[in-house]
Amino acid sequence: MAEDYLPIQEAAAYIGVSVQTLRRWDATSKLKAVRHPSSSYRYYKRADLEPFRLEYRRAENTARIQDHLFQTAAANIEANERLREPQRDAHRAVREHFASKIGPVILQIPVGCGKTGVIATLPFGIAQGRVLVIAPNVTIRTGIAKALDITSPSCFWKRTGVLASLTGGPFCALLDGPDANLHDCNESHFVLTNIQQLASAADRWLPQFPPDYFSMILVDEGHHNVAPSWRKVFERFPSAKVVSLTATPFRSDQQQLAGDVIYRYPFARAMMNGFIKQIHAINVAPAEIFFTYRGDQRHHTLDEVLALREEQWFRKGVALAPECNKHIVEASIVRCNEMRARTGIQHQVIAAACSVDHARQVRAIYEACGYRAREIHSDMDQDERDAILADLEAGRLDSIVQVQMLGEGFDHPSLSVAAIFRPFGSLSPYIQFVGRIMRVIHENESGHPDNQGFIVSHVGLNNDQHWDDFRELDIDDQEIFRRWLTSTGDDAPIEPGGGTPRRFDVGMNVKDEIISHFIGTSFLDPEDDRVLDQLLAQKVTGTPFTLAELGLTRDALRAKLREQQKALQQTPQSIPISPQRRRQMARKRLAERTRSVASRVVRDLGLSVVGREVGRAVSSARGTDNLAAVVELLNRNVNQFLGIDRKQRAKPSADQMESALTQLDTIGDQVLASIRESIAK
Repeated sequence: MAEDYLPIQEAAAYIGVSVQTLRRWDATSKLKAVRHPSSSYRYYKRADLEPFRLEYRRAENTARIQDHLFQTAAANIEANERLREPQRDAHRAVREHFASKIGPVILQIPVGCGKTGVIATLPFGIAQGRVLVIAPNVTIRTGIAKALDITSPSCFWKRTGVLASLTGGPFCALLDGPDANLHDCNESHFVLTNIQQLASAADRWLPQFPPDYFSMILVDEGHHNVAPSWRKVFERFPSAKVVSLTATPFRSDQQQLAGDVIYRYPFARAMMNGFIKQIHAINVAPAEIFFTYRGDQRHHTLDEVLALREEQWFRKGVALAPECNKHIVEASIVRCNEMRARTGIQHQVIAAACSVDHARQVRAIYEACGYRAREIHSDMDQDERDAILADLEAGRLDSIVQVQMLGEGFDHPSLSVAAIFRPFGSLSPYIQFVGRIMRVIHENESGHPDNQGFIVSHVGLNNDQHWDDFRELDIDDQEIFRRWLTSTGDDAPIEPGGGTPRRFDVGMNVKDEIISHFIGTSFLDPEDDRVLDQLLAQKVTGTPFTLAELGLTRDALRAKLREQQKALQQTPQSIPISPQRRRQMARKRLAERTRSVASRVVRDLGLSVVGREVGRAVSSARGTDNLAAVVELLNRNVNQFLGIDRKQRAKPSADQMESALTQLDTIGDQVLASIRESIAK
């Protein structure tokens, strides 16, 4: 009888899992311990353990049984002209690497160049068995799942002729919710998941896979691969070949990625081949800027602005200044409208803001200039975010203003103008944001006017340093590359993307800004011989010849790129705003910011927004929660500032509304002080 009951350590060893996993199963009733007939202690019945043991052992055996598919399938990859150059070359680089070496590797491939196709083809001739594909989020995972589904019209092997027959697979199991199980994985060649499903705190999946279950691990957006959850996965499968794919093989937190870069596909080559849009940078350059800083009125020229932008207080002041924001908005609208006029395609703007409050300010300026705009951020519920994205994709929006949203995997080719209203602390998040406008509208047509992308910002934000580094990314200079890997920088926005409200009176208040011109540069720099030589050395698609071999000279290429860059030098155009729309915009912003300032006041008081302390201390605000009470008190003080009674917000002028908006943080301080005094009584 005793041999039919096992204590937890022996039970875990009998199945082949850890004690922690068995305890977790017990807690979730997946496998419960029982009382021994002659003891008060809890044990596991051997008969109850047997199904789990058999399933786990079958997984171990299946890991070996399926070792032959990727070695025996006749896959047409490296000589397949229907595949893109980076897809063929990446396969060759990985195959040659693992033929003689071990250890994780990194492939640097720009967004839009076919990373999903690389994932679909890499295992053939390289993996000895099942392949694990890890996506960073659900959006990317969904796209990969379609490409790896042999029944889908998007099946990559079918579209590109990589496999002549799909009768025996490859099959892909998707770890998505409770419907997937280990049998699905055992009978599949690819297992696709995102890191949250695979290595979550609940550890549902990882313990079920034996250490030799996967022959290869492919990580999309591999610049995430140093996080603890990723290391946990790599350690679980120590003999698996690990390949990470990313456009930016470095991190802003200076952590070293797992692996060496063994293949890089240049952005410049991707642009020339029409895989991604040709990107150009346009920076608003003020001839003069007038502002006050800590009560001191100042006036600076462009040269002085270029020196001041090294100061954080100045970058922050420029980022939050409505005057500077308006000039970025105008430049982005003018460029977007010019592109629309050329072909009739409804190009759109994506903007990066510092915070939720700042995103609303930027959105309001776009609206005042006649653009349909919405802000999007993580504080919104999913239904509202989905509705906004649906409007964007249907063309019902001209601009979308995001706060650390719409990142990796967001694919909307009509986004062609990236308007940057915040300083970026380092290169990686800058490139990730710019990547949102890289998707081409017309495949493989590098010269098409719709396949152009524009980055619009302000010189005072100091983002052009990242633009310069971005262009250098294509030049094979390992010293520069090492500098990026070890560079420091604060990648957090000026204000958090979540619901923590901050002040807008940051010490610097821009009164006026006179825009003289734009500083415009193309990614394909005509004055850089290194770029020209790199372009001349690339093979023309569909031929075995390089541009140089076909007769294109460096001078001819330089002249062509110079002509293209000349088109960037446009005259600043102010977009007139009607007095009525200006007043309405200021009124709307005043209402939005009042609630944000109220949240900040409640936080500074150390109170909960749903508490009732303010109402108990201030009789005129009685009967409401703290947030509603502070909003009410703020509105009274704002009305007093405006010289109006309640429900008369339609009366003040635009100047009065804008003045109240500028003073709102100070008014909030006054309300904060009066509440503290009332609570103390």
